[in-house]
Amino acid sequence: MKIYNTMTRKKEEFIPLDKNNVKMYSCGPTVYNYFHIGNARPFIIFDTMRRYLEYLGYGVTFVQNFTDIDDKMIKRANEEGITVKELGERFIEEYFKDAKALGIRPATVHPKATENIDAIIDIIKKLVDNGYAYEMDGNVYFSTKEFKEYGKLSKQPLEDLEAGARIDVNEHKKDPMDFALWKAKKEGEPYWDSPWGEGRPGWHIECSAMANKYLGETIDLHSGGQDLIFPHHENEIAQSECANCKQFSRYWMHNGYINVNNQKMSKSLGNFFTVRDILKKYDGEVVRFFMLSAHYRNPINFADTLMEQAKSAVERVYTCIDNLEFLLGNAEAKECEPELKNKLEGCRKKFIDAMDDDLNTADAIAAIFDIVYAANTEITSASGKEAIELALSLIRELGGVLGLFGKESDKSIDAEVEELIRKRDEARKAKNWAEADAIRDKLKEMNIVLKDTPDGVKWSYAQ
Repeated sequence: MKIYNTMTRKKEEFIPLDKNNVKMYSCGPTVYNYFHIGNARPFIIFDTMRRYLEYLGYGVTFVQNFTDIDDKMIKRANEEGITVKELGERFIEEYFKDAKALGIRPATVHPKATENIDAIIDIIKKLVDNGYAYEMDGNVYFSTKEFKEYGKLSKQPLEDLEAGARIDVNEHKKDPMDFALWKAKKEGEPYWDSPWGEGRPGWHIECSAMANKYLGETIDLHSGGQDLIFPHHENEIAQSECANCKQFSRYWMHNGYINVNNQKMSKSLGNFFTVRDILKKYDGEVVRFFMLSAHYRNPINFADTLMEQAKSAVERVYTCIDNLEFLLGNAEAKECEPELKNKLEGCRKKFIDAMDDDLNTADAIAAIFDIVYAANTEITSASGKEAIELALSLIRELGGVLGLFGKESDKSIDAEVEELIRKRDEARKAKNWAEADAIRDKLKEMNIVLKDTPDGVKWSYAQ
């Protein structure tokens, strides 16, 4: 598999240090609110990356953190008159609800910043001892000029970065580009004891500390949104490599931005949507399909017209699955025609080739639709069980890699409905059309829709 490594700006063969334990870290949410549609994209993309690595046979340890202490959390907790801990616990619970709806599997570990203060203090101590950090009035800052490779991920020279930097009035750091590792206690804020006095961690240091604690000094893959390249991931590299004197992450993956109706998402424009808002209108699987329908490095535009197209596409696949399952009930034990079998197996190869090419989920989805097309145009009950089962299993197998098309349709039906369908079938055979139509109408009132096919009558619940 090849992935585009942000560090080198080129596609590279992905070769983990240990195939049985790929070490993968992805930045998680700050839990002061429901996560928004922009957050959903990296959560879905890198959940898919993990799934695909496992499909290829790799073992994966996937760590995604929760930032449960920062300025936004303190502000909202104070506004609501609750503790920061209570606020964090509430929105961590809500995160898992929305993530589940989007088909996002829980990480191997979901560490919280507040539960890893000791690990954070340990890495700050290393940086101070190694001469890369300094204390000022109870605050500890990382000295960017001491790390000669600072800027290597964002490919920006330090002097260019300095031009846009500023020092807040309440900061006492030596240089505008220096950033906080530890913040001295302020009135009304949570705090912990440290060698530099009471205070709390800065934002960037938590990811370095938790990646080090749960995955080790060098990890295989670090991922997140494009907006995190600078300063967050740049600072993670500086902290981790100066503390451990080792390469921090061997590969970096970043997804492109998401726009809403061709505009940058922002609260001021009124186009800021949480996933919780979106799920009131669209099924989570539709949202996931939409996110995977474009290459992850490209920008993507979120709009109702595109979501409706995604909804129709998902329904098309499930209709194909339902048709195949129906055909299977009447099919004979017969081998698949070699030409059709080769065509279906070729779709698996097309899928893998796409995913191997920098996680190209758009082309991978196209391979699944090739199976759907072949099933709709070439497979009937006369095709035999092998052909039907092969098409069905391929859609489920490849869809599962993407976290799609795994829902089981509701095939339960009560005895009364079953008897009515049987009687209508008898009426049709007797050419008693009036009675057959009357039964169809009665079933329609019961929310059951019938479809007569050459292979027999199909029923479904009305949408």
